[in-house]
Amino acid sequence: MKTIDELQVAGQRVFVRADLNVPLDGSTITDDGRIRAAVPTIRKLAEAGARVIVASHLGRPKGAPDPQFSLAPVARRLGELLADSVRGEVGFATDTVGDSAKATVGALADGGVTLLENLRFNPGETSKDDAERGAFADELAALADLYVGDGFGAVHRKHASVYDLPARLPHAAGGLIATEVDVLKRLTEDVSRPYAVVLGGAKVSDKLGVIDHLLERADRILIGGGMAYTFLKAQGHEVGSSLLQEDQIPAVRGYLKRAEERGVEFVLPVDVVAAAEFPDLKAKAPTAPRTVAADAIPAGLMGLDIGPESCELYAAKLADAATVFWNGPMGVFEHPDYADGTRAVAQGLLDARTPAGEAAFTVVGGGDSAAAVRLLGFDENAFGHISTGGGASLEYLEGKTLPGLAALED
Repeated sequence: MKTIDELQVAGQRVFVRADLNVPLDGSTITDDGRIRAAVPTIRKLAEAGARVIVASHLGRPKGAPDPQFSLAPVARRLGELLADSVRGEVGFATDTVGDSAKATVGALADGGVTLLENLRFNPGETSKDDAERGAFADELAALADLYVGDGFGAVHRKHASVYDLPARLPHAAGGLIATEVDVLKRLTEDVSRPYAVVLGGAKVSDKLGVIDHLLERADRILIGGGMAYTFLKAQGHEVGSSLLQEDQIPAVRGYLKRAEERGVEFVLPVDVVAAAEFPDLKAKAPTAPRTVAADAIPAGLMGLDIGPESCELYAAKLADAATVFWNGPMGVFEHPDYADGTRAVAQGLLDARTPAGEAAFTVVGGGDSAAAVRLLGFDENAFGHISTGGGASLEYLEGKTLPGLAALED
């Protein structure tokens, strides 16, 4: 893939496909990590004299304008972050390829930046019909001279702005995508060992592909979050009213058997923090958690976090790792009563040391894991890398071809 250093951008209209899909509470951005991650590439292009057109999706609108998914709050935050390095204020087009987009792009001066409205307000962005998607890509291409792909969180999607548009313009990878790919290669091609993988989150079905692939590569796989209860059930344990995917039990049993045969250590919780009801994440009022054995969760209780003994166990399993990949929280980290497991894993990454005593290469695999790092107050710079794309990272580690990366290759 070419990088932006190989493009002549001065005076050119450069379309930057970023990933600004941030969580919102009304019009308030609750985690601006993805916006901050996009800034270096945008700033570099602007300072080189490009006329920068930034585009992204936000949420899952139904192919039509929807105020709750407007990028207007993102435009304001982007303007704040770029205030010292762009010419004029960051503009905002109230549509994607209509009169507002044409006018704001037409008004750009060298070094200026504008943001288009949510790409998914146009049905062509996500269409499965090649012609409809291509027609939208043609309209986007008419706005620009060059294309820079930098939205790593979307590269696993075959969408118009990710897959079709690069074919219509001279293109290159932005700094964020280049970094993400370099990191993922370190997790797949020449891994320093011991290699530990921590997987959490709600559904085991979301992680089956990556577990399958990592069984051939990892030395240890630590399981937490809602998906852990399907593993515990597969071992014959009672899981109360915990999240459970009964239909995945046969597959899980197969993975446990393969891990044993290959000498891959599979680590499951030995205790969990449970409660009778799922907590109110907005009120965050105190609940009545109970710590119970992971192999005997009482009926009527649901596991919501790994327990204190599991926290110690997981920290010990990470302590001598040379490489750690973590994707998915250990529990309902958004509530303080169920955040200790996720906090322990994050700290475990920071404390991990190679057999030679050097700090481990640690990768936080985007999504909720990255949000947890910020919510729980950890220094993001203390980790080797925090990915901006949870789903994209997982699909890369599964060995899949990612459409957005393939489109950037010459």
